[in-house]
Amino acid sequence: MDDQNKNLILATVLSFLVILVWFVLFPPPEQTVTPEQAEIAAVETDGVQTPSAAGTGTVGEATAAPEETLPEAEAPRVQIDTPRLSGSLSLSGGRIDELFLKDYKVSLAEDAPIVELLSPVGSESAYYAIYGWAPGAGVSGADVPGPNTLWTLDQGETLGVDSPVTLAWDNGNGLTFRRTISVDENYMFTVSQSVENTTAAEVGMAPYGILARHGIGEDGDLPELKNFFILHEGVIGMADGTLSEVDYGDVRDFDIDPNERAQAEVYQVKENGWIGFTDHYWMTTLIPDPGSAFKAAAKYDARRKIYQTETVLPTLTVAPGETAEVTTRLFAGAKEWEAIREYQADGVQKFIDSIDWGWFFFLTKPIFWLLHNINALIGNMGWSIIGLTLIIKAILFPLAFKSYVSMAKMKELQPQMEALKEAAGDDRQKMQQGMMELYKKEKVNPAAGCLPILMQIPIFFSLYKVIFVTIELRQAPWFGPFRDLSAPDPTSIMNLFGLLPWAGPQPETFMALIFLGILPLLLGISMWLQQKLNPAPTDPTQAMIFAWMPWVFMFMLGSFASGLVVYWIANNTITFTQQYLIMRSQGYTPDVFGNIKSSFKRTPKTDGK
Repeated sequence: MDDQNKNLILATVLSFLVILVWFVLFPPPEQTVTPEQAEIAAVETDGVQTPSAAGTGTVGEATAAPEETLPEAEAPRVQIDTPRLSGSLSLSGGRIDELFLKDYKVSLAEDAPIVELLSPVGSESAYYAIYGWAPGAGVSGADVPGPNTLWTLDQGETLGVDSPVTLAWDNGNGLTFRRTISVDENYMFTVSQSVENTTAAEVGMAPYGILARHGIGEDGDLPELKNFFILHEGVIGMADGTLSEVDYGDVRDFDIDPNERAQAEVYQVKENGWIGFTDHYWMTTLIPDPGSAFKAAAKYDARRKIYQTETVLPTLTVAPGETAEVTTRLFAGAKEWEAIREYQADGVQKFIDSIDWGWFFFLTKPIFWLLHNINALIGNMGWSIIGLTLIIKAILFPLAFKSYVSMAKMKELQPQMEALKEAAGDDRQKMQQGMMELYKKEKVNPAAGCLPILMQIPIFFSLYKVIFVTIELRQAPWFGPFRDLSAPDPTSIMNLFGLLPWAGPQPETFMALIFLGILPLLLGISMWLQQKLNPAPTDPTQAMIFAWMPWVFMFMLGSFASGLVVYWIANNTITFTQQYLIMRSQGYTPDVFGNIKSSFKRTPKTDGK
């Protein structure tokens, strides 16, 4: 039995088995702050539950007088236009409820529409932001603007970079509310809310922000999701340095009784935090000013199928003749690493963790950083992945060198090992002792060949996470038919591997599993050639496993992101070259062509006579 091949098989099979069990049966615990289950006193207007001020009980109706409200479809709108955003906000409630991302299309088709992130009430997937004031001491619900209050445009015309707009509303009882909204060149809105008190009495109220997302689909209980097990979609928040991730299904569990007020998961934030909803590539986040204490909550209204996240700041006391103002921010856009990193540098604590780096974040983050910077130099993500592979192999080269030297020495010891086996016969203990003495004498570590394989497993999963999760890989082209490295290989024999001008089988279909693209085929061939650096194992079971392994991996990885398959092909090619050259430098010349020929020879059968 070839101990080196045995170790290789064991390392590969056991490593993948451990990883599979690890992810499926024992997923990592979510990092969440310890929440309190608390009933949030709320008013329901048009389905949205507005919070109460801190320390107050149930509030009254938070709607304006009937003549000051309009149906959503009839409400005037203020246009939003920046180099990267378009849309509008409604003067009904002052909602930011229509937002398109100019830089991103929903698909690669030439006539594909741009991505719509926010949409108003009445659309299929309503998703919007609302700001307001929760009434406190000396204030009734009718004294503050509600989600349907009709605001007037006080200043500005179109919301854009360096052109803010100001909305105003007078409650007719001595309180004048203003809301100034500005937006930067990327995806950050700044919302300044003020209230002027011209009454003779002191009033109290708490500023809040709400993100509301309506469920869609047959059951109407979930937003549109990717539903992939390595991807978090749902509520995401940061509370004083602790990340919280809650799936939509878990948010639904907060509601105890659909006939009662919704139960909420509440987080008390002392200094720094944010909360919102995250999708695969897009995110909306409520961000109070750094250093501000506030209450964050996530909840679900089962009656109206609405998910909400909200931030409620401490109650402000406004004396007669005074004006109180508070400023918060709203991120609504693509989860671009550079933009999010800039916002983090601007005070949004750990905002970079809003990108789903996964369990191996300590590898995923530096791998993405390296890939991002290589792409900044090369300008092509496909070649950047190959460049990343070269750097990773260079970093691991000392380990690989030691491994391949050990493998070369093991080949030199084959005659002595065979002699030990013959001398020991059926005495396995004697054979093992002899082997250990031989290894010690020749200073050979038989397990050294497994180390590069074990190191590749977490790197493989980390790179898979990077390619699947980060928006920088979304629709990133390489060359020819490879226009999206985050998607499976689009080629197959059905379109002559990209030479004919039509698409191959749709991903995740039976035809796609059978008619593989050129990249999975190259992956299988590269693994097969890598095997041929060594003779086939003499043990029939090991030989069969080795013979099938490249083609099993070829079909397993055939539906993976093509960028990941590019990495694996480059890795196999570099490994083949390294191993061949190192083994030759140690006096052992692999007979690649001889091993290929022998693999096609049929083993003679014996009849036992």
